[in-house]
Amino acid sequence: MEREFTSRWHEDLRYTVREFAEREVRPRIAEMETSRAVAHELSRLIARQGWIGVTIAREYGGMAAGHLAKTITIEELARVSGAMGAMVQASQLGVAKIIHFGDAEQRRTWLPRIAAGDCLPTIAVTEPASGGHVLGMGSTAVRDGDEYVLNGSKVFVGNSHVGDLHGVVMRTGEGSKGLSAFLVEADRPGFSLGELQPAMGLHGFSFGELIFDNCRVPAANRLGPEGQGLAVAYSSSILYGRPNLTAVSLGIHQAVFEETTALCIERVRYGAPLGELTNIKLKLGRMKSRLMTARLAAYHAVHLLDQGLPCDAELMNAKLLNVEAAIDSARDSMEIHAASGLFTDRPVERYLRDAHHIYSPAGTSDIQLLRLGEIALGTTKSQWSERLADLVRTVPPRRSQEPLETAGHPG
Repeated sequence: MEREFTSRWHEDLRYTVREFAEREVRPRIAEMETSRAVAHELSRLIARQGWIGVTIAREYGGMAAGHLAKTITIEELARVSGAMGAMVQASQLGVAKIIHFGDAEQRRTWLPRIAAGDCLPTIAVTEPASGGHVLGMGSTAVRDGDEYVLNGSKVFVGNSHVGDLHGVVMRTGEGSKGLSAFLVEADRPGFSLGELQPAMGLHGFSFGELIFDNCRVPAANRLGPEGQGLAVAYSSSILYGRPNLTAVSLGIHQAVFEETTALCIERVRYGAPLGELTNIKLKLGRMKSRLMTARLAAYHAVHLLDQGLPCDAELMNAKLLNVEAAIDSARDSMEIHAASGLFTDRPVERYLRDAHHIYSPAGTSDIQLLRLGEIALGTTKSQWSERLADLVRTVPPRRSQEPLETAGHPG
């Protein structure tokens, strides 16, 4: 069904991703939940569908379909598996740095491989001591002739243990101008992975530690000039991280709503379906209202981004609304399920666990509110969506008769 922001093409894409997720992802969820191991094979299978290249230009083999198409893709995967939705969103986050800051050679080298599903990229900024305070990072990159020597570690890196190409922000000098970004191949000497720690949710997804011990990379692997690392980190987080995580939350929220509605129709209490109880209807009504509002906020924000219009505030608000709404609806669902929701034979407890994982990345709800407050007061600098408008503006296919394959989707 075509809506305000989606065309027939978008809805065809939704159907394609949903059918794939039901066929290939859902049967693997039980194993991912039981083993808690990284889903290497499934991550590669998803990548080979071409969806990591949804915002990559056609000249590099991508779909050139825009951020709304990216949102729908992540949403539909997360509806079945929050872990695999997170995997795709983290890869998309890794794409951003090359699109926006890579030189011609770096784009020619990496974007076709990413679009084909042969390379999974990451971005690594957060450190154990400084957390989300980017300027507090201490990991270093020291110039040595035609190379840089990297030392330090990064944590909470999405796709850490499946990534092939890590986009790493390191300190090359003092202050805000002393950060630089580098592409680090996963097989480079001096690079290693920390032991993956078990987490509350998103089982099958990896978000672990990258370790650099005198890891040498060519100067040609630097993204942009020295001193541009802060821009790499901030723009990737704002223009990709927030909408990507919004999409994961939206997919989880949709799954929560569908599961809860089905329970209320199927389960009989007091001689009638559970959904006939007034208090249950009220909870379902709140969930439906939240979901509708959250989806509108999500689609509107990325629609503006696709048009190259200023939308930093909309991206922040979409992340805030979607994360909070998904968690609130998952809690309501747990209350409706009551004791039965505590057991793993029903997925609602997984949805609640997974939803909490989306709260912190790209800024907690408090951070989104803080930034929105600064925008209200007029104390912010120019918006990233405005600064990089020429690089994010895309116009995806909108003619209903245009087949999905023309956008680069392999079918």
